[in-house]
Amino acid sequence: MSAQPEEAEKGGYAKIAFRVPNEDPVAGTVQIKVTLPEQHPLSSVRTKPVPGWTAQVEKAQIPPVMVDGAQVTEAVRSITWTAQPGTRIGPNEFNEFEATLGALPENADELMLPTTQTYDNGKVVEWNQPTPPGGEEPEHPSPVVKLIAAEAGGHSHGGTPSGSGGQEADQHGSADDTARYLGGTGLLVGGLGLGVGAGALLRGRRSGGDAS
Repeated sequence: MSAQPEEAEKGGYAKIAFRVPNEDPVAGTVQIKVTLPEQHPLSSVRTKPVPGWTAQVEKAQIPPVMVDGAQVTEAVRSITWTAQPGTRIGPNEFNEFEATLGALPENADELMLPTTQTYDNGKVVEWNQPTPPGGEEPEHPSPVVKLIAAEAGGHSHGGTPSGSGGQEADQHGSADDTARYLGGTGLLVGGLGLGVGAGALLRGRRSGGDAS
């Protein structure tokens, strides 16, 4: 079990994919529950639809805390993906479950995301063991996202730049396309005008020749 990417920027928003392997030779995985840290409340969590699975986001009231410049009294505590009838992660298979999380804490260096994996035979595996620094990875390590200082410009890993830059780019692109179109049309009209003028001059010369 792992979280991808392995790192994200402090104070930003990141799209995290939980990669879930099925390690049972017979049973299939039918539920995944990710627990979010209570000491670092996340006010915004959005899940990406996964065919054959339903996602439920559980929120809870928390003591007022400032997050991303605003007072937050409610935070997401867990995300649960449950397989619909006839769907599962079978033996020797894996699946990925994506969610956008934020705002990520600025006063922490990592985000531990303990995850519970439930099989259709009733077996439950807790992926909640911390990996010691420089030590051997435990049997069921907790998914972890390392938090790094924000880069210059303020864009988050896996996030979308804020503002209307994309819209402005579209508008500039449309304006450029229009200018090129009008410029091409002007050249075409000018060319036609030259052609018409030359034709008229030629006809005039021919008429003068016939008259003489």
